[in-house]
Amino acid sequence: MREQEMAETQLIRKIAKILDEVKTSNATHHRKLKELSAVRSKSPTLHQFSVAFSKTLTPLFQILKRTASVERVVRFVSAFASARDPIDAFASDDFLEGFLKFLLVGATAANKTARFRACQIISEIILRLPDDSEVSNELWDEVIELMKFRVVDKVPLIRTLAVRALSRFVNDSENSDVLDLFLEVLPLEQNSEVRKTIVLSLPPSNTTSQVIIDCTMDVSELVRKASYCVMANKFPLQSLSIKHRTIILQRGLADRSLAVSKECLKLMTDQWLAKCCNGDPVELLKYLDVETYESVGESVMESLLRAGLVKLNNGESIQQYILSASTNGRSEGDLTDYSTSIRLMEPEVSLYWRTVCKHLQMEAQAKGSDAAVTMGTEAAIYAAEASDNNDLLDRILPETVSDYIDLVKAHIDAGANYHFASRQLLLLGEMLDFSDATIRKVASSFVQELLHRPLEHEVDDEGNKVVLGDGINLGGDRDWAIAVARLARKVHSATSEFEEVILGVVEELARPCRERTADFLQWMHSLAVTGLLLENAKSFHWAVEPTELLQSLLLPGAKHVHLDVQRVAVRCLGLFGLLENKPSEELIKQLRISYVKCPSAISTVACKALFDLGMWHGPQEIDRAMGQNILSPLQEDNMPSSPIYFSDTDGDLNIKLVDLLYAGFAINNWGRALENDDSESVQAVLGEGFAKILLLSEKYPSIPVSFHPLLLFKLISLYFSNDSKDLQRLKQCLSVFFEHYASLSANHKKCLSTSFIPVMRSMWPGIDGNSGGSSFMVSNMRKRAVQASRFMLQMMQAPLYAKGTGVEDDNGCKGSPQIIDGSAQPSVECGEEGLAIRIATEVVRFKTKKTPAEKSYIVALCRILASLHFRLSEQGPVKIMRRLLNRVCECVLGEKDLVKELKQMAERLKGLDKHPDWDLLEDEAKLIFGKLDLEFNLDVDGSAAVPQTPAPCSTRPSCLRRRVRREENSPASIKSVVPTIPGTLGPRSQRASKTAAMTKITASKAVRIEEDSDEDDSNVTSEDSPESDELTD
Repeated sequence: MREQEMAETQLIRKIAKILDEVKTSNATHHRKLKELSAVRSKSPTLHQFSVAFSKTLTPLFQILKRTASVERVVRFVSAFASARDPIDAFASDDFLEGFLKFLLVGATAANKTARFRACQIISEIILRLPDDSEVSNELWDEVIELMKFRVVDKVPLIRTLAVRALSRFVNDSENSDVLDLFLEVLPLEQNSEVRKTIVLSLPPSNTTSQVIIDCTMDVSELVRKASYCVMANKFPLQSLSIKHRTIILQRGLADRSLAVSKECLKLMTDQWLAKCCNGDPVELLKYLDVETYESVGESVMESLLRAGLVKLNNGESIQQYILSASTNGRSEGDLTDYSTSIRLMEPEVSLYWRTVCKHLQMEAQAKGSDAAVTMGTEAAIYAAEASDNNDLLDRILPETVSDYIDLVKAHIDAGANYHFASRQLLLLGEMLDFSDATIRKVASSFVQELLHRPLEHEVDDEGNKVVLGDGINLGGDRDWAIAVARLARKVHSATSEFEEVILGVVEELARPCRERTADFLQWMHSLAVTGLLLENAKSFHWAVEPTELLQSLLLPGAKHVHLDVQRVAVRCLGLFGLLENKPSEELIKQLRISYVKCPSAISTVACKALFDLGMWHGPQEIDRAMGQNILSPLQEDNMPSSPIYFSDTDGDLNIKLVDLLYAGFAINNWGRALENDDSESVQAVLGEGFAKILLLSEKYPSIPVSFHPLLLFKLISLYFSNDSKDLQRLKQCLSVFFEHYASLSANHKKCLSTSFIPVMRSMWPGIDGNSGGSSFMVSNMRKRAVQASRFMLQMMQAPLYAKGTGVEDDNGCKGSPQIIDGSAQPSVECGEEGLAIRIATEVVRFKTKKTPAEKSYIVALCRILASLHFRLSEQGPVKIMRRLLNRVCECVLGEKDLVKELKQMAERLKGLDKHPDWDLLEDEAKLIFGKLDLEFNLDVDGSAAVPQTPAPCSTRPSCLRRRVRREENSPASIKSVVPTIPGTLGPRSQRASKTAAMTKITASKAVRIEEDSDEDDSNVTSEDSPESDELTD
């Protein structure tokens, strides 16, 4: 026996000596592996070596710190266990099995250090293990099951190691549950390192591709970067759909992190461009469907151009698409048709050349500016670079303007398939020189041709003409209209020349309309060109009187029998009103009629126009234009006594603009203006418009302050409504609005506090006549209301922005303030104290026997109440809240956890009360309630005065104990007991049973139970109870 101990000790020393030597450097590992294998082969038995090896490693399982020396030992041990000795493979396999069983014991230990080291070595062994290793299936199953269990370990590092260990089995068809586990825990994982490891472990498949793409929006930079790394290494370009390709590039190239954007650029250049497209950017654009995802194509080209990855071959230019025969024997200004000598461009090629030319022009301008502000050799270098870029740009663009016009005409005449390429070529016109009079004449003729080009249409089965495109802009496409306007402004760059040319076209097109001989297509074409003029004009300095345009074209168009004509005419009316110094009565009246009386598609445009005019001129100017001097019913504190019904009027309402727009919220059948546009809805326009008004409320003093809570109430209700779930633009707009609204001003917080109770009452089923439905529907409605309450609480607790910290962007618009004003102290009606008092008074008003809906409503309010905080400086609200809190607790006696939270709140208030013995004066209480616009009497509606004498004790404790046991399951009897154990104010043991807790509660204050169980006659929660005393004190 002693010889065995001595042999084991000697073996342990040999192993320990080898492990000490491998701690110093990784270079010795290969040699030491052979030495340790020799020690194993010379051992008397394999079991003896395994025991000695495990004992030697035991101290390693007590070291938590990941030092370099310890990590070398872990790697060496893992390499030794996973290496298979070619001389004695059987011994290697047996040792591996025994060592894994030893590690499994450590992986199940309660000590987190032991679990960590065991999982670390297991993961290293699994990743290093060769495919020909012989391990029993039972042992592998045990290892896999344990690692799956460790994926949800409470220690993030252990979870990471468990995921690494399982990553080798994720592709195994026999272990498909491993992949299911990864997909299940990934969205729930809180630690970014664990999420990153899971993403790196996912295999390529149709299921995982969407999951990995979703991770490109992860909050962690590491996870986003890992997502692009996985997409580059595991997913070829051809295996992804066009939508997935564009999403990856759109998010990655615009990522806020430089490391992530570089990883995405590496994916695009090294994998997609180099390997799948042979370095050809045009070929890459073909994989992205630039006609649908033009902005993504532009981002790709801009990134490649900035990286210098676009190489222009000699002779490669736009001129190669214009055959030499097109220039033989012709002079500038010759309008002969040479379209047959033009080679048409594909959409990807046209986008490629537009972005390349734009990049060269911007580089030339930038280098020229640098040369102008520097001197000497540096200025000469910059000037040479600018000259090179200009020369290259001239070599790419068509030689003459006539060639350029022939090129564009050929693509326009080629039909709808080349509409995209035609627009890209139109945008190239901004880079041409039109200073010569002859060239400008040719270009002007081409612009006139573009403006006179009629709208495209088709004939349906019934012989009716149907306009192609949006029916509003020139060419049926807003992007096309912008391209035409930019070319026209480039050609006619002199002062007021652009307006005169477009106005001349409008007069010519409007002549049949004035003579009432035009069909609806001519009307729409004329109005589309008019809209182009009004959008790009800066003022009414025209040769023609603007009133003539209004009377002869716009107002008749808004009254046209064809709905599409009405829609485009109403849009032009809105643009016309923005250019007026003062809005005209006829224009405003027609917009109001269109908003009230017309179908949804027209009402939406009219609503936008009214909001734009109201915010540009001011609501009072719009009302003054209508000759209205009446007081708005919304200037009072309450809603109007009689609602506005659109069906009862012709639109000439004797109410103000804001009231008319607000009445649109009550219309439930507005419908959707355009099926493919989620922003074209009256409800969406109303929500977005009123959000802007609330955000800029200081600029509109004519809108009464009492109206702001009503607007905010509508916006919150609309944001959480099921009806707006498909209005994604509105959702995004309101989310940005709510993010900043409460932090911009203390008055905004007051408005939010005022709106809290009305919002909750309107959303809670069974309250104020709100319909419920099935239990499932009621549950969803309650969840939505609770979500809204927490959302409003978060807004109330957001700190105020410091004034004057807005950062202006390139357009002159102020961004989000970057400095938070932590010292700002809003008044009681603007702070959390005011909201707490509002909630408490709402709760205590439910005196009678409550319905289940009222009970759940009160519980939800009390949970928000317990999360509010009071300031030490607000002593009056603190005293009021201490008096109200007793009555609040009596309303939720059945919710023990909630009562516990309210008691903790009572303790916090007690600590904040500087003079707990002083009573709040009645005048002070009325003043605070007056600031909150509340009518509440503490003495009448819920006095919580501290009783001087506790209630007398009962003389029948045994009978009362029996009654508690008999009524333990009765909700009414449970609610009539106020817990008074002092220990309930501290943390409760998680393992305490409900029965034990009820026994303690009833045993300590059993005297509170009355024999009569009727809630109306029960006095167990009266003011004189010691429980009230406890809450108040």
